[in-house]
Amino acid sequence: MADPPRPQPMDDELPPEPLDNPRRLLVWPAPDVSTQQALSDRGYRPVIVNSREEVDAQIAAFPAALFVDPLTGPITRTALQSLRQAAVAAEVPVLVTAGLGQASRDAAYGADPAVLLKALAPRDSEQHPPRVLLIEEHAEIALALTSTLERRGMQVARAASDADAVTLAGQFRPNLVVMDLMRVQRRQERSAGIVDWLRANGQLNRTPLVVYTAAVDQDDLPRLASGETVLFLAERSTSAEVQSRIVELLSRIGTN
Repeated sequence: MADPPRPQPMDDELPPEPLDNPRRLLVWPAPDVSTQQALSDRGYRPVIVNSREEVDAQIAAFPAALFVDPLTGPITRTALQSLRQAAVAAEVPVLVTAGLGQASRDAAYGADPAVLLKALAPRDSEQHPPRVLLIEEHAEIALALTSTLERRGMQVARAASDADAVTLAGQFRPNLVVMDLMRVQRRQERSAGIVDWLRANGQLNRTPLVVYTAAVDQDDLPRLASGETVLFLAERSTSAEVQSRIVELLSRIGTN
């Protein structure tokens, strides 16, 4: 008698794809059309994950990173924390995108950024507050973000540039890195940036990164500094420059 056919493994049981195939990138939610195209052009195969269990099921395929990009749908604090915990436990780098807007407290329609960041930030123990490294050029934006994070029990250290953050990271040992996407060094720049420091010090798979685009008018920065306006979470920019920077950053993060 012929041997009965053997069941084929499910997709989440498959070994890593050959090097000439697109590399898996865990994403939440489903990418919008332009982001999907940008990721595909860079050689990624997005795999949508909605829960900790779905992240766990993909670990055997050695995904490049977990990419949380809430453009096509909102994410709850609980869901975000669960996805982050699963990825960090499996030593998969985490990159989250966000947008920042500026308005009066009454007009701000998005959540306090600290709500998102506290859900993302690991901590050394329950007795230790999360340490957040903030990389932001504008002092007014940095002050506003620092104030809201500290009100929720996080410690914040601020650097004005990606390059300056490297020196500060060695002293501060952050649990979370938050940075203006436009401050992230491009691959062609010679000096080491924060991603290189995290990798060299064995922290890249343990330290989530949040990159944001800020829709803040330069003329309104004094109002932000005085407290007349506040920062709130908004949709990130989808310009070609932003898309290019995001996929380049993902390629740097996901490099073995």
